[in-house]
Amino acid sequence: MSHLNFLERLAERPLLADGAMGTMLYARGFDFDECYDALNLTHPEVVLDIHRQYAAAGADILETNTFGANALRLAGWNLEGAAAEINARGVELARQAARDVRPDILIAGAVGPLGANLAPLGSVSRDEAYRAFYEQIVALAEAGADLLILETFSDLAELEEALRAARAACNLPVVAQMTFNREQRTVMGVTPLQAAQTLAKWQPALIGANCSTGPRGVLEVMRQMAAAAKTMPGHVPGLSAMPNAGFPEARGSRVFYPATPEYFADYARRFIEAGVRLVGGCCGTTPAHVRAMRAAFDALTPSAHASTAVAKIEIHHPAEGHAHPYGDAGIPTTLAQALAEGRFVTTVEVEPPKSADTSAIEETARMLKEAGATVLDISDIPMARMRMTGLAAAHRVQAGAEIETVLHFPVRGRNLLRVQGDLLAAHALGIRNIFVTMGDPTRIGDYPQANDNHDIVPTGLVQMIKERFNTGQDGLGASIGKPCSFFVGVAANLTPTDFEKEAKLLRKKIECGADFALTQPVFDAEMARRFIAYYEQMFGKLTLPILAGILPLASVRHAQFLRNEVPGVVMPEAIIRRLEAAGNKTRTEGAIIAMEILNGIRDLVQGAYFIPAFGRYDIVAKLIQQTTGQLQPSSS
Repeated sequence: MSHLNFLERLAERPLLADGAMGTMLYARGFDFDECYDALNLTHPEVVLDIHRQYAAAGADILETNTFGANALRLAGWNLEGAAAEINARGVELARQAARDVRPDILIAGAVGPLGANLAPLGSVSRDEAYRAFYEQIVALAEAGADLLILETFSDLAELEEALRAARAACNLPVVAQMTFNREQRTVMGVTPLQAAQTLAKWQPALIGANCSTGPRGVLEVMRQMAAAAKTMPGHVPGLSAMPNAGFPEARGSRVFYPATPEYFADYARRFIEAGVRLVGGCCGTTPAHVRAMRAAFDALTPSAHASTAVAKIEIHHPAEGHAHPYGDAGIPTTLAQALAEGRFVTTVEVEPPKSADTSAIEETARMLKEAGATVLDISDIPMARMRMTGLAAAHRVQAGAEIETVLHFPVRGRNLLRVQGDLLAAHALGIRNIFVTMGDPTRIGDYPQANDNHDIVPTGLVQMIKERFNTGQDGLGASIGKPCSFFVGVAANLTPTDFEKEAKLLRKKIECGADFALTQPVFDAEMARRFIAYYEQMFGKLTLPILAGILPLASVRHAQFLRNEVPGVVMPEAIIRRLEAAGNKTRTEGAIIAMEILNGIRDLVQGAYFIPAFGRYDIVAKLIQQTTGQLQPSSS
């Protein structure tokens, strides 16, 4: 059979795509935690039957069951090596259904996102994304797909890598679609205007939206994209719309979507009247929805089919060179001001209580303040042990001891909603210094069975705070009113086993907007000096303020534990020998060693981050006094 020309048919009239494959598979009893793409190999008869139903309902285009069939997603089921086979089989099944029902149906190779964020929000590089998309698209094209539909993307950078791969892999027409929320933004904050302007540069056949909300929200996105298209020079892509059947509803253990086929038929007409050239359905849509839309398509007059009328909206373009201001950041934090003035900073890590009573932590804070601490670091669920949250403890310390805090803010165990809600809560409670970190895995703590998933990595959160929250926007770009004024810290390691890896990671954190860094405990001053020199040889002067981790050792066993069981800690044999020789004065020797290490790197760092061993804040208080010159060192 000759290769069907999608573009020629699209020029003649709007085309109707099919509905949701996942919804239909779910209705057949396959749970969402299964690999639906692999059903092309394990249950091809089920996939084929669903394709046939959509073909019989009147679809002009069948999408392959390959939405998640890229190697990165498939790795979750150890199927990355089967990516090419799964995609090829997906095309074959859709083509077989077309032959069985109506041979002129077009086959669209479905390509979805990778299921993992690109750097800096995630760990996937753009090159890795490109390779995964390229492998999938080559398989779809070689198997005989007529076009590609890149769908449900939230990140423009990721979609651009998919478009780059499509351009390199084949010459098939491409439909590029993003998914938008009720605020007409993607999860990454991309607006329809931004999407249209960026995607048009890649010259896809169509751009549009799928999944998203329901038909009404997608129609508004279409209007904004159509209006944006009018301002574009050169190639102007057409529009595609494939909304969900409304918002999902849970009924018992099953999920249902409320939008009826009749409702979809009405919006099919409205989409075409708005100039949309490809209409279909996403989550919750069924052959019944496609059948109703087919009837609506067929009832339209030829003039309606050719209509490109849109509801015009006004588009405001920022002035050239204009950048979003940080807004009124208010008075700088004590920490920010001290670092800006070049003063040597001292801070102490303080654990929240394992109760609702904060009197003891407030008393400790007052004692450390009197010893000369600049600020106090309040940890959050340290070592995954059950404690009061750091947010509450930091607020009580600031109120009860009148000393500024640095709130440890782990991303582990927080979804994106909780992350942003906690940031707003922190700001409302007067906490401005945030130390962003990954956090300790729950498997090492009191509740190893607890969920510790996360939606964002530390570098991504730093970037979101500095570029969004500190400019008055949430993670989606929606207004949060007055801008926040967070001073953001990150983790660093001055004695890493891999200098190159750590230097690159630190550089990335700086590029994402970090204001300062707290380091792992340093036990080898000479190694720390070599690492800083290595960093500066790679990237130039290290201007990020560094607060070096200083942990006074308590015993030989303590040092052996850190050496053998705590990742990232380098413990020289010479230190262990010194502690062994100290007899029953290991705490005193540990404190002396701590000050020697600090003095050995003091000219390279901007502060000391004291980490008490076993709650001995009294020892740290004396070290602070020595650091600030209030107390002379003692070897007794």
